[in-house]
Amino acid sequence: MEAADPRNSVPPGRATSFFGFVAAVAALAALLTVGPLAALAGRLNELPAAFWTMAALAVVCDARPFVPPGRRQSSAVFPSTCFTFAILLGWGLGPAVAVQTVAVVVSGWRMGHAGWRSGFNAAQYACALAAASAVTALGPGSIFADGRLRAADVFAVGAATAVWFAVNYGLVSTAIRLRFADRWWPGVRSGLGYELISTGSLLLLAPVLVAAARASAALIPLVLVPLFAVYRMARLAAEQEQLGALDPLTGLPNRKALLAEVAEQVHLHAERSARNEPDAHLALLLIDLDRFKNVNDALGHAVGDRLLIEVSARLAGAVGERDLLARLGGDEFAIVSTGLTGVDAARATAERLVAALAEPVSLDGLPLDVGGSIGIAMYPEHGEDFATLMRHADVAMYDAKHRNDTIAVYAAESDHNSAERLGLLADLRRVLEAGPAGAAERDAPVGARGGDGAALPAALPAAAAGGPVDAGRPTPAGPGRWRARRHRQRAEPDHPDDLINRIVTAADPIRRRAAGPDAEPGGADAVGPAPQAGPACGDVEGVGRITMYYQPQVAIATGEVVGVEALLRWRHPRRGMVDPEELIRVAEQSAVMRLLTRRVVDDVVEQLAKWAAAGITLRAALNVSVRDLHTGEIADQIADRLARYGVRPDRLQLEITEGALMADPRRVLATISRLHAIGVAIALDDFGTGYSSMQHLRRLPLSEVKVDRSFVLGMADDADDAAIVRSMIELAGALNLRVVAEGVEDERTWRLLHAAGCDVAQGWFYARPMPAGELTDWLARYRPLRPAAREAESRPPQAR
Repeated sequence: MEAADPRNSVPPGRATSFFGFVAAVAALAALLTVGPLAALAGRLNELPAAFWTMAALAVVCDARPFVPPGRRQSSAVFPSTCFTFAILLGWGLGPAVAVQTVAVVVSGWRMGHAGWRSGFNAAQYACALAAASAVTALGPGSIFADGRLRAADVFAVGAATAVWFAVNYGLVSTAIRLRFADRWWPGVRSGLGYELISTGSLLLLAPVLVAAARASAALIPLVLVPLFAVYRMARLAAEQEQLGALDPLTGLPNRKALLAEVAEQVHLHAERSARNEPDAHLALLLIDLDRFKNVNDALGHAVGDRLLIEVSARLAGAVGERDLLARLGGDEFAIVSTGLTGVDAARATAERLVAALAEPVSLDGLPLDVGGSIGIAMYPEHGEDFATLMRHADVAMYDAKHRNDTIAVYAAESDHNSAERLGLLADLRRVLEAGPAGAAERDAPVGARGGDGAALPAALPAAAAGGPVDAGRPTPAGPGRWRARRHRQRAEPDHPDDLINRIVTAADPIRRRAAGPDAEPGGADAVGPAPQAGPACGDVEGVGRITMYYQPQVAIATGEVVGVEALLRWRHPRRGMVDPEELIRVAEQSAVMRLLTRRVVDDVVEQLAKWAAAGITLRAALNVSVRDLHTGEIADQIADRLARYGVRPDRLQLEITEGALMADPRRVLATISRLHAIGVAIALDDFGTGYSSMQHLRRLPLSEVKVDRSFVLGMADDADDAAIVRSMIELAGALNLRVVAEGVEDERTWRLLHAAGCDVAQGWFYARPMPAGELTDWLARYRPLRPAAREAESRPPQAR
């Protein structure tokens, strides 16, 4: 059963204004034409045969109007326009309105229009004809006087044609606006060109009809020949357009047809939504076949084409009658599923498609398994136009692939290329291309400064540096090292214990003001002048600055600080502190990751050199992405920076994840081997969360494994987590690998790790990540914390 035309109804919220406008147009038409129509009764006997011929042709032709394929009925071409405009020019307004009204009633009956639609169409044509008649009346005299067409007549006909079109199109556009509110303009704008060509051509043919009628009524039917020729040409053009909208291999609609169908269905579903109908949802499903490239590579493109034809036939059998299946190219298909009640109905369609592809396709006796990943985007939840729905369906499809799933519905959190993330990526590129603070002076042998711009002292107390240091002399410059030319003169502390003096000064606001800005807590009172705000600190206008933070890594048994992990931080002026995981996720998908890695390596190696010049001996670990390991560029960069700053290779350590290894093991292993040959240590990060840890421990030149924080955080309360951590520590110990536990946040976990034999701990139990200047200050205050000493302190006196 054919569905009712939704254009025969009006959304409830707009019915009053819309029908009020229809009534006003009808009243205006009646007012303008009542006189000419009343006078028509006395003129019928005077009208010539040419008039009756034109009237009969107008009604007959409108009984079968031309509706271009793929267009709505509102774009139909009514040939009666040509004849009624000619009647207006030849015999006046009354006969033209009468014939046009009869033609509208006939065409409305043939096309199933509601009564109010036919009434409005008749009224709009009457108003247009009345306006054109008024223009011709302003001319120098009657048109075709004495059977001759003068220049003034040509001008009058042209002006009347323009006025007819303007009034008619203006009334229709106003009605559309009242009916569809803010969705009216795109449809009106896109149809303007088509209406100008089709309706304008018919109107300009009217003077030719009048001229023919002056000569003989028998000439009038001859106009059907060019009208039929135009009709056939339009039909052939439409057929060519249809062929251009088909995929030549499968015969399915292509992307062009899909775009037109989505635009049409969005329009219809917007009307349903305005009427609060339950089936006002539309789904765009995007399908990408799995393993199709393997078929092409192994069996050839001819077999691949046959496979696509078979797949398209299966998909066509799985979609509903109202749905459109299209092939976008390659192994991508799309389905427009209409009249849905929600996402569950779209999922049901997707599950039918998955079932259709579940059985192997047999070609030449060879069964080929072809599955697919399907992404779903819903109208209006996920977009209100083709471009948005298509992009979101594509995001969902790739989300399904990454999750090894078959079906995924669009979710904003999976959209790594949203406008917000693209803006974040652009800001990240700007801040990286601007370079760090003082980049122009990077090679200048000035006083040592940390990664956050804070100056470092020439040396630290022995307790902080991990060894005896002469605080009165700068560290001697060795090969590849540089000597600080200036040393900041510091006033002697008021208290003999420097640490106690700084604590008291920081706690007492009076003493803090007296000590000046250098004594502010968290500042650089022990490490030189505080950094100035503004561009000098690396701020880039509108995008903030990139800063390296460092979290200490402490040997559990001795309490000695043996290293730090370098962590990236970005303080954005509008977004605040950007989540590091979000930052990496955004950068990894683009070439910006290369800039980011270069910046991190430069900052960390430079900081190691400054710490070495200040007498601080630490190992710094930094994370690298899978993109960095796919080429040897990072190995070349690290070797260059280590030589440039005179930093020993064993002071730098790269942390890689098992996910990076699994992406391309051959290329990743080649890069890791080059780094190992240089002398850079390699650590396996997030140990225990991957799928091939044993293989990696055996094959890779590792020096350290890091137990993932997800196990460490729960080991104090979960016996299973504790058992897993102990097993990892024992395995790594048997392979002579150092074990670092991250996420150590309480004393109980710290003691459990010590009892299990873990080498190094990292977490808030010791310190949070901090800029380089604050880390230097923290090292000066830090006192080693040893489990054995803590246990001795906790024993009763008689037991000691």
